[in-house]
Amino acid sequence: MKQSALKELYIDELRDLYNAENQLTKALPKMAKAATSEELRAGFERHLDQTKGHVERLERIFKELGEKPSGKKCKGMEGLVEEGKEMIDEQEGEVLDAGLISAAQRVEHYEIAAYGCVRTYANLLGEDDAAELLEQTLEEEKETDQKLSKLAEKINVEASEEDEEEDSRGSQAKAARA
Repeated sequence: MKQSALKELYIDELRDLYNAENQLTKALPKMAKAATSEELRAGFERHLDQTKGHVERLERIFKELGEKPSGKKCKGMEGLVEEGKEMIDEQEGEVLDAGLISAAQRVEHYEIAAYGCVRTYANLLGEDDAAELLEQTLEEEKETDQKLSKLAEKINVEASEEDEEEDSRGSQAKAARA
């Protein structure tokens, strides 16, 4: 791959990420509001602050490159955000929280893959400052994914217990009608 073709790909992928992060700054408050777990809500709120920092880092990189950050719609993130909205509309209680964690982890994995690639491109292109900024964001995305996994250990059990209680109540109601 020629250096100029790689640079074009790098800039295109950065624009995709920039749009993705901006979509998240709109979606995270909705996820936080929908969460029933205070711990999960606080996690979404912390990640919103972090995401705003990711946007600022990307803007710094674009400024250094002499490029505009806009002009690309991240369809992947658009789909992931839409799935999160569906989760909010279709679930409730601890099951909703478990679903929100699932949706959020899909987002994190998407971002981890994207930031890993653009960081590598930056290294190959000799964009050392950008590579460092992208590495910081990549590490934050990995940390968020780990925090979500830790929360899931508790919330998924609560969701399972909630289902068992509903099943038990449903069986008791059937027995009472019989």
